[in-house]
Amino acid sequence: MIRANHPALRVGEAVFARQPFRLIKGLVSAYLAYPVAERREMRLIRPKLAELRRHYRMTFPERLSMARERLADTLCFAQSSVPYYRDLFAASGFDPERVRRDTGYLGDLPYLTKDIIREQGERLLSRPLAELRHHACKTGGSTGVSTVIYYDQEAADYSAAVTLYARERIGKKKYKPELHFACRFPDPDVPEWPTREDWKCFAMNRSNIFFDRIDDVGLEEIWRKLKRRRPYLVHEHPSTIYALACYIEQRYGSGKAFDVFESSGELLQPYMREKIAKALRCRVVDRYGLAELGVMAYELDGDSGGLQALDSEGWPESREIEDGHELVFTGFRNRLMPLIRYATGDRARVSQADNAFLLTDVVGRIHDVVPINGVAHATHHIMDMLDHRVGGIQEFQIDLRTAHPVLRIVPEPHADPGHISARIETFWPGAFLIEYVGHDALVRVGHRAKFRHVVTA
Repeated sequence: MIRANHPALRVGEAVFARQPFRLIKGLVSAYLAYPVAERREMRLIRPKLAELRRHYRMTFPERLSMARERLADTLCFAQSSVPYYRDLFAASGFDPERVRRDTGYLGDLPYLTKDIIREQGERLLSRPLAELRHHACKTGGSTGVSTVIYYDQEAADYSAAVTLYARERIGKKKYKPELHFACRFPDPDVPEWPTREDWKCFAMNRSNIFFDRIDDVGLEEIWRKLKRRRPYLVHEHPSTIYALACYIEQRYGSGKAFDVFESSGELLQPYMREKIAKALRCRVVDRYGLAELGVMAYELDGDSGGLQALDSEGWPESREIEDGHELVFTGFRNRLMPLIRYATGDRARVSQADNAFLLTDVVGRIHDVVPINGVAHATHHIMDMLDHRVGGIQEFQIDLRTAHPVLRIVPEPHADPGHISARIETFWPGAFLIEYVGHDALVRVGHRAKFRHVVTA
């Protein structure tokens, strides 16, 4: 075994970024390593990918008819198998079969919120977790208190297949390399190579860039790695890639290190799209996803085709609220924890075009840049640190309006504030004054608006 920072690995990385080795590695990954990994992990993704290809070859009226059937089937399943919905339907006299004839009857059901999910807990599950293989996924806190959503294996496999299919539609075949950004944790030891994550990356034809700062030093390091690896697609928060685009424009004028940027994790704003496309000379593709349901909308036909809701995966709605329209989804895939009329907290309007449901006027999470001891950090990096290296935190907010930044923390009920403070001091010595507060102490803007992780004014 060798260490992950061994010079030979960097040489290999450079070799496999060039043709014909790039293509050979991609083909081995797509047609040998991926099927082997899928079998060893006991997953069924490729058959679902083939199913999605067939589904989206149909006309929209045909797909719409299937979506109505799936919506009714989901409601019937929830009535028979999920205690919360069984009681809810009985109390209101709701008959799921009526939705099969007219989807307008769906409006007779109340909206599901994060507060209800946290309150109902196991009553939203169709089976005890101990009875089946499942996956836990923690939501973000910008649209309400963080909570945990449980996926069954079938739903997790469909989620993976959706990502593969959507990327196929924009030209990213499995043999073309992709790159993901990830949080660099301050772990002192360099791991041995290869790890399980290394094998996973090989099977996915993927590499990771680990970063912890987005000042000039950090952005130059990112750029050099991108130029060395030459991925086809880069997947990351738009605020990070926008910062990189600004840096490249200022330092080099422009540059090209990848073909497609796939936005994820926060709102892609028009000025970001324009700057990224121009400075980094790439196509920009937007998508909408959330921890509760997975990827639910994608620019399948590029920017001109709009952000298309994936009718194979759920039924989209938008409800009028005081400050706009809120996006609502009923998911089709997750039978362990079906979410019906889930109010996402994100702002968007759903319209029906000739070939798809479209999401317009989308307003979602926005990440910020925070100076910590003089070094610029992205709030999503801070979030990963607090989630995975500190723990016990429901939500946080950094107030920069004072001479010394204040880190407000909403702890989990069982958490030890002393332990949290000690861990934070270990990672960011003297950076913050720490306050433990309730959710009502977090600063929010507008009616039911998302709060920002950073307060500046």
